[in-house]
Amino acid sequence: MGDWWYRNITEPGKLPLLLALASFIITFLVTRLITRLIRAGRGPFRDITPGGVHIHHAVPGLVLTVVGGFGAVATDLHSASASVCAVVFGVGAGLVLDEFALIVHLDDVYWSEEGRRSVEVVVLAAALGGLVALGFSPLGVDDLSGQQAGDRGSVVTTLVVNFLLVVLALLKGKLRMALIGVLVPFVALFGAVRLAQPGSYWERRFYRRRPRARARARLRAYRHARRWSRLGRRFNELVGGAPTGEAARSDRPG
Repeated sequence: MGDWWYRNITEPGKLPLLLALASFIITFLVTRLITRLIRAGRGPFRDITPGGVHIHHAVPGLVLTVVGGFGAVATDLHSASASVCAVVFGVGAGLVLDEFALIVHLDDVYWSEEGRRSVEVVVLAAALGGLVALGFSPLGVDDLSGQQAGDRGSVVTTLVVNFLLVVLALLKGKLRMALIGVLVPFVALFGAVRLAQPGSYWERRFYRRRPRARARARLRAYRHARRWSRLGRRFNELVGGAPTGEAARSDRPG
């Protein structure tokens, strides 16, 4: 076990990444637990409101993210200080992304329907971090053989093609596939060749005179939402809590 850990984690310098990812996930889960306890009026935790101003946890999160990020850049990847900075960065990122929806809307939407976006972004960020930790390299350059890597034309072509696929997936309204496709090119290809999401730039621009394609895209989106939206909603409520209206209804007796 020790030899495996050294060869796969310590020697390639992945320990700070794993520590950042672990601290990020743990911070998010602990933060959600505390905020749900505060919401329910249980336990010793309370909102921080000095002078009547509610200090959101994204504020200390920003400070920790900046300190940890700059500290990690300024230190050796294999040093103990890099691991410490990675933990600080992970904690800060967990606090910030837990209030991602609040930052986007510039409003306290933490317990609203819009607040679900924070959970989705955290899950996506954790998945991307996990892919990097498992060895997936951006744009798949590490998948090239030594001879291909020596050929600059092959490398540049790989980068450009994958970049175009990612952009195409974005234009079709497939944000998750585009982000994951940066690390896993096949995902970007899958998002690029499928029908565009209703309301996306691609759908508005290229499906205007293609009623069949527009109808197929909307039917597929409806079927996808019908199949997965309930499962996604349950997962969001399990992790982040139910929105305000649903929580109030669920607290009623009977």
